[in-house]
Amino acid sequence: MKRDRTDLYEYSRTKKRGRTLNQFMKQAIELAIQNVQEGGQPFGAVLVKENEVVAKGVNELHHTHDVTGHAEILAIRRAQEKYQTSDLSTFTMYASGFPCPMCLTAMYYAGIKEAYYCQPTEEARKQGISTRDMYQELSKANVDRELTLKELPLEPTEKNPMALWKEQREAAKRV
Repeated sequence: MKRDRTDLYEYSRTKKRGRTLNQFMKQAIELAIQNVQEGGQPFGAVLVKENEVVAKGVNELHHTHDVTGHAEILAIRRAQEKYQTSDLSTFTMYASGFPCPMCLTAMYYAGIKEAYYCQPTEEARKQGISTRDMYQELSKANVDRELTLKELPLEPTEKNPMALWKEQREAAKRV
């Protein structure tokens, strides 16, 4: 079912960006503000299905010391657990800031087709919390990155877990 963009984000024309915030983005921003007031980072996310909020998240690093505890990741985890699926292709993400590479990748893996953000990386950079440098780092060849990645290949006698996974998937299709 093709959704009407006006239903998704209820934007009307304004001078600054040509859009106003809808109820879902306002919730993401409010979550971000609350998180800052509680000592966290300024990121909130709301995951929506059929015009209803189904999961929310804020960056929880300050509570959990988990670097993967970002707002979008947590909203995705909660929705996947709630619906017992990894396919969130019919869901829409609203995030208070432009997603970091990890969160963006998680959205791709979850199959999310639409995501909206409020504050761009330029605004985050002005405030000292940008992920632009990470995007630049990831665009480099492996040998040029700050993180050293070295392959340690399988021994000829070891089972190949990727080949085993493929075999099991193919066997399941035949059943």
